[in-house]
Amino acid sequence: MLRATELAHLLMRQAVKPGDRVVDATVGNGHDTLLLAELVGPQGRVFGFDIQYAAIASTAERVKGLAQVTLVHAGHETLEENLALHGDQKLAAVMFNLGYLPGASKDIITREQTTLAALEQALARLAIHGLVTLVLYPGHPGGDEEAAAVRTCAQTLSGDFAVNRHARINSSEPAPELLTIERLRA
Repeated sequence: MLRATELAHLLMRQAVKPGDRVVDATVGNGHDTLLLAELVGPQGRVFGFDIQYAAIASTAERVKGLAQVTLVHAGHETLEENLALHGDQKLAAVMFNLGYLPGASKDIITREQTTLAALEQALARLAIHGLVTLVLYPGHPGGDEEAAAVRTCAQTLSGDFAVNRHARINSSEPAPELLTIERLRA
């Protein structure tokens, strides 16, 4: 069985094309950012966000030499204001890997208020057939609430979006799950 992050990568490989404009809303250690940079190629654009300088520094090292990547040391809730500085283009994809930065303080986590604001901004910019992936991590302080809020938000989306929940079942522990949202029409 694929891990939630592996499935998110597989789906991005199918959705993102060279020249696309995409966002990594939570760069963490840069694995998603690097994947997106490889997929969009030198003609595309990747915008990566994180509130932790350590995450930005780690990701900058991982994507060193890839001019298509712009890293923003700010929360993902600033997505719209930062993207507006670079034009009004639609996004082909947005990746969220919520929770905390692996190997860093578990006291610094994504929060439901900022995540919902970022998701709303991402969906407003999402192109037709654009894809949003959200890896949710219930089971840590704040994670259950954030996951529930994201699921509720996704359930209330109009018929312009297709929502799929890829949850691991038969697990005794709260396991990461993947939620995907595709824009079907404007």
